[in-house]
Amino acid sequence: MEWSLCSALLKSAPGLESSHVFRTLIEYAFIALQSWIVLFLALHDWVPLGRLNNNAGKRREDPFFHLLLTTLVAAVPALVCLCYSIEYFGRAYPFWVDCWFLITYGLFAIGLLRAWWVPYLMLPDERRAARYKTIFADTHAFLPARNGIVPDTLHTLLHISIMLVLFLLAVKTYAFGGIGS
Repeated sequence: MEWSLCSALLKSAPGLESSHVFRTLIEYAFIALQSWIVLFLALHDWVPLGRLNNNAGKRREDPFFHLLLTTLVAAVPALVCLCYSIEYFGRAYPFWVDCWFLITYGLFAIGLLRAWWVPYLMLPDERRAARYKTIFADTHAFLPARNGIVPDTLHTLLHISIMLVLFLLAVKTYAFGGIGS
């Protein structure tokens, strides 16, 4: 029984599963999304982006070395993933690289759920809501406020990108017989 929706859809389209063009597009999309994620993680707390971020609010809440540490802790593992995606473009990844991807992006997904979506959708967190009101004051958002939290546009795009990377990992793993193969 086929449990992977991606694989089932790909196998239902004749010739698509083995298509070199499709695999190449997946690889480029995978690298493009990771590039965006690395840029976001490395720069969003440091470079003013108009209404997309509030660096002054972030600095009021977090001292310089805390910002530096959180930037490095998030950006370095994502950069490692990006470098290995480029190094192994079109080739199978060693098992440990597969694990690095799954651990890195799995932890990102858990973190974004814990920090944003669970308090926003289900479990109010007054301390987090108060902190976010300072950090994300006057930033652009398109979602309504819930539980005192308004997910800003820039972080929402990051979260969508992280989930798309996980989706592409699943496509690469289950539809093509392994990540990078």
